[in-house]
Parts: sequence; structure tokens; C-alpha cells
Amino acid sequence: MALLGKVIKRTIELRGKMPAKKSHPIQHQTKVLKSLIKKAQFTAFGQHYKFSNLLKEDDLVRVFAENVPIHDYNSMFRNWWYRALNGEPYVSWPGAINYFALSSGTSEAASKHIPVTKEMLKAIRKGSIRQILSMAHLNLPEEHFQKGILLIGGSTHLNYNGTYHEGDVSGITAGSIPFWFQFFYKPGPRISRYTDWSTKLEEITSNAKNWDIGIICGVPAWVQILIEKVIKKYNVKHIHEIWPNLRIFVSGGVAVSPYINAFEKLTKFPLIFCDTYLASEGFIAYQITPIAGGPLKMLTDNGIYFEFIPFTEENFDTNGDLRSGAKALPIDQTSEGTEYAIMLTTCSGAWRYLIGDVIKFTSVENAEIVITGRTKHFLSLCGEHLSVDNMTRAFHLAAEEMNLDIQEFCVCGVRYESLFAHQWYIGSDVQFDEKTMKEKIDSHLKILNDDYRVERTSALREVLVTQIPTKLFVEFLHHKGKVTAQTKFPRVLNGKTLSEWKSFIEGHGFSAEHLESVNIK
Repeated sequence: MALLGKVIKRTIELRGKMPAKKSHPIQHQTKVLKSLIKKAQFTAFGQHYKFSNLLKEDDLVRVFAENVPIHDYNSMFRNWWYRALNGEPYVSWPGAINYFALSSGTSEAASKHIPVTKEMLKAIRKGSIRQILSMAHLNLPEEHFQKGILLIGGSTHLNYNGTYHEGDVSGITAGSIPFWFQFFYKPGPRISRYTDWSTKLEEITSNAKNWDIGIICGVPAWVQILIEKVIKKYNVKHIHEIWPNLRIFVSGGVAVSPYINAFEKLTKFPLIFCDTYLASEGFIAYQITPIAGGPLKMLTDNGIYFEFIPFTEENFDTNGDLRSGAKALPIDQTSEGTEYAIMLTTCSGAWRYLIGDVIKFTSVENAEIVITGRTKHFLSLCGEHLSVDNMTRAFHLAAEEMNLDIQEFCVCGVRYESLFAHQWYIGSDVQFDEKTMKEKIDSHLKILNDDYRVERTSALREVLVTQIPTKLFVEFLHHKGKVTAQTKFPRVLNGKTLSEWKSFIEGHGFSAEHLESVNIK
């Protein structure tokens, strides 16, 4: 294992010394698109949209966008993927689909079945290796690459129905990790197969003292919960008394920056934070700098072709649904600072597929982005157009000014005096003044978002803040049966989830009077 660590360290050093090739995202993307269309031309999807004819055209990017419609999950599944789920080969990608990832997001719908092909598994492995090699500039000691890597992910136990396997995408990819990685991989095959999240946490906690962990990977909230459990079990001051060589936290699912203050209280020295943009549909981007909240480098030559729809009122309605006639742009027609709904065409047979995320370019030339929210997780009752990014920034600025270490919150739109208000539920076990918190959040949002500032003078009459115990956020996920390594608490509540939240908090003695008749999506 020591020799293997030396090899990895040397490989990363050599990669860091190699002259960097000039990135040309549009050339990469055109090549990827042509490859995807060529491979899928004899599938049912490819024949329906005459891929063989498209390949004869000079401007493939243009004719592809003109001839293949935009899909969401419902249209892609209803028209194509259900056939692959039933065992039919060559539907939207060559061959039969052996794996389907079950999405574990915060939507109200039942789990979605996202196809995962052998080509996609290869692309995900390739992206993961690139992220490891990008650590060359961190100048970590050789012995660091001999330490364990703890993956707090979904169960590697996959359900098999005789035709395909289904499970968390992290479980599917973990089942195909390179042989050499087995030397480092924790919690190991046995614990990783557990489907019950609470049992898995207990097992990891019980074994924590036997492992020498150098890197930990997972959703920030659940990694925080695990570290707190380990500290409590072994009655230590910080996690570095158990894992003295822990240096890197690779986060996924949500931005890690809101959790940094909490992690600093659980560690002896600061960790290096790296965000990863890995969705059920594929490995999209990874962080290239050790600065929390820094930009993500898109993988423009790794089996995914990207398009971008400006996230505007002209293209999306107040429900976050795409309007008829919306046009998507290739990467070279985008601009920095503009919000876009991201759309994927992949080597798993997704075609012009809206995944629901909204991004913003920090550098088009280098294909560097930040994630700003979700198409359906923006709050806009009356034109305020608040993104999750806006709300998160305002929330943490207010908490910092009040010297509060809090991470969990959710917001919903409510009726108020015949107009509207925003109701905030903030998780904290330390009492704070709700009026002060409200005023600070409101003030920051007015600076961050001009539309919000305007609406606060008219239809958006009030901001309401209610403090609740932090544990209720986790207990609500338990209540909904959504406690897994990949589960994130929704920042914006609406529809059925809002109704369930109302009943839940009322059952714990908190008033939900303003939620009576609201169903804002």
C-alpha cells in the first residue's frame, strides 16, 4: 500500500508538471456531439430523428438543435426510457441498459429511473481520476496517498428484477471502482451494502477508530452528522483525534461553503474543500481550486454534450416549467454572469435533457461555472425571482453578523394580508432574536436581488422568521422516508412537500397558520 501511495503521488506530481493544454470547450463539445449521434444513429431514437442524415450536415450543432426536441424526465421516460426499463435494447443508446439510477432528490415525484450505461460508468471513472490528478497543486505529503478514503454514499446493494439493476448512482459507480482503489476504500464492501442509513452511520462510527482516513466524500450535512457522532462516541474534542491525517473533504449534492464554520468547530485544523458536480445523469464538473465556493470545471470532452437555456421569464414560467419556443445555446454562445438552465445529451441515452439545475459561467473560455439553484427551486410569488443562491447567501451573512453557527433553513411562499410573504424556518439550538434575523435577511436580499427589493415595496408585504430545533430537519426526512446519503433538505417548499411540512411542524407544537391555503410552486 505504501508503494501504491508513492506511485499515485508521483503520477499526480508529473501531471502537475506537464504543460497545460489550451482548453477549447466548443471544439471538445462538437466532437462529443458527433460521437454521440454517430453511436446512437441506429437506435430507435436515432432512427426516429434521422441521425444518419444529421451527420451529413456541415453545421451539426445547429441541425441537431433544430431537429431534436427538448426533453424533461417525463417526456424522455414516457416516450423512450420505459422501453429500455422493460428490457428492450437499442432504444436511445446501443445495447440493453443494465443499470438504472434512482434519483434521490427533493422532488415530490416517485423515484426517477435514469439509465446508466457502461460508457457512462467509464466517463464517471475518468472524471474522478481527473479530479484526483487536479490535486497536484495542493502539494500534499506522500503518506497522504496511503490513507483511507471514506465514501459516505448510497448503498452498493442494487435491486435486480431479472432485467436490470437499480439503486443510487453512487452505489452503482462504487460497484465498478478500479481494483487498486479497494486498498483505500472505506467503509468497505460489507458496510457499503447497508440500505438503512441509520445502521450504516452506526457501523461507520463503531469502526472509525480502526481506520486512518485522509479524504472524506459525501453530502455536507450527512458528513457533519457522522463526524459529530464519532466525536461524541469517543469523547474527543475534534475529529483529528480519531483521524489525524484527514485533510480533504470532497462534497457533492449541495455547496459546502455554508457548512465550513460548523466543520471548523469539529476539526483541529481547516480541511481542504472540493466540490463535485456529479448528478444521476453523469459527471458534469469538479472544483479546480481549494477555495470553498470556487468555480467548477466542466468536463466538456467526457461523454456529455451541454446546451444552455437562459433562465428568464421568456423561457420559464413561474412554476419553473419551460415555455414553448425556448431556445437553447451551445457553450460558445453563452456569456458570463447570466443564469442558464443546463441541458445534457449523454452517453447514457439522454437527449437534450433538462436536469433542472441552473448555473452561471465565471469563465466561458475555460468552461468554469457555479451552480446557482434549481429551475423549480426559485421562489417567485410576485416577480421577486429569488434563487437558492440568493437565499443561502443572505441567510449566512445574517447568521455571521449575529455570531450564530447555523446551517439549516427552508423557505416557502405564503398568503399574507391578501398578498404575499416569505416564511422562513431556521434550525438553531441557540436562541436568537427572530426580528433581528428577519431584518438582516431582508436587508441582504434587497442588496443581492433588485427584483426582490422592488417587490418588497409592493406585493411582497412581509418576511416571517420562525426558529425551530435543528433536529426537526432530519426528523422530517425520516418522516418522509428519505434519509439516505444523497438526501438534501429542500430549501424551497411547495405543493405536497409544503403540506407535509405544515402537518409535521404543527405536530411538534409550531404554528403553521400562514400555510393554510398556499400552494405556490
